[in-house]
Amino acid sequence: MTRRRRLLLVLALIAAVLLLAAGWLSRPRTIAGLVTGQVGNALGLEIRAEGATHYRLRGTPQLVLREVSVREPGSTQPLLTARRILVALPWSTLRAGGSALVAQRVELDAPHLDLPALQHWLASRPPSAKRLPTLTRGLRIRQGEIANDDWHIDGIDVDLPLLAPAQPLRARLRGRYRDAPLAIPVDVAVAVIHPEALIADRATGFAAYGRISVERGAQWRLPAYVALSGPLRLGADELHVVPARLGVAASYESAATHIPFALGLHGPLRFDEATWTLAPVGLALRGRDAAHDDPVPTLDAQGTLALGRTLVLRLDGALAGWPPSWPALPPPLGQSQSALPFALRYDGSPALDDVAALRLRRDATRFDGRFRLPEVLAWIDQTDGTPLPPLSGSLQAPTIEISGARLEGVQVEMDAGERPSERTTP
Repeated sequence: MTRRRRLLLVLALIAAVLLLAAGWLSRPRTIAGLVTGQVGNALGLEIRAEGATHYRLRGTPQLVLREVSVREPGSTQPLLTARRILVALPWSTLRAGGSALVAQRVELDAPHLDLPALQHWLASRPPSAKRLPTLTRGLRIRQGEIANDDWHIDGIDVDLPLLAPAQPLRARLRGRYRDAPLAIPVDVAVAVIHPEALIADRATGFAAYGRISVERGAQWRLPAYVALSGPLRLGADELHVVPARLGVAASYESAATHIPFALGLHGPLRFDEATWTLAPVGLALRGRDAAHDDPVPTLDAQGTLALGRTLVLRLDGALAGWPPSWPALPPPLGQSQSALPFALRYDGSPALDDVAALRLRRDATRFDGRFRLPEVLAWIDQTDGTPLPPLSGSLQAPTIEISGARLEGVQVEMDAGERPSERTTP
């Protein structure tokens, strides 16, 4: 064979290889199957992309998968599904063979994460060092969902410009926590000082600011601007901010009521088993309405606060004074300038429409009773009707003046028509 013929044969073989490579590379599903298969084998998962796929090799390699499902082998329940996943990886990461967790950008459209299925998979994995990836151009999530056994988060949107383990993290988070009949839409900006601490069971500086609304169907809503800060630590399925500093500027709104107020809270904050708990908590409540008829009292208290499917309040504190907008107290109670120590107990619906127990004192006068907040608010707003508040319990006072008459050694029993099962005490 002449040299010329050998050269032609080599060129023909190179051309054939290039044609075969071009044909193979022109089949995105083949590329997608190869990549998802390798990743799935490394993680012990089955990863499938049923929709149209797309890849790009020039510049920064990029792979787009559609109609993605991820599950443990043999499981019928996927731990993750997504309408679209985009991953852009630099060549250096591809050459590293998994030793470098560096990507340019990750995007997820309509991801649905099953939290129990994820926890089951994580429990089956061998112990290994946890590492936080680096995303040089960040993360974007649109219309995501997280499902747990007893709560659900939907409408999740995340914009994270940069994720680097050793650099502060800043993100915008939106979503709606749902645990019927309760719903909590959230739109907040978040900052974390040391992101790598979140996977190392260590606390790190944390702050969040934005809008939150606690809603109970069409009955009532509590729109608020919140500012939360403190050392954050993440566990397996719980969250801790200890201690937490929480400031709230909110309004209680129902069909006939609009009551703005400001609330300050300080104490260890925990989220676990679908319940937010602050215990022990220091609490300060103030009105935000400059008008003389602001119904919000000025009070400071300590105790326990928990919000989940039920609301739990265990507060002991003092009202600075009797609000002018509340019905006037009879003399000499109304003329006293003393604070009013109180003990409040409530364990019921987050709508605050179950029975609360209250113990209240001013000087030598004492009230022990029970009430329903919606009924008391309606009584405060009335222009005519009964002069007696809708309370059940007992009032003891050394003296009370009514219509010019002075009564001594007063003891009054009140019954607002409660059921025996509702007769709780502080």
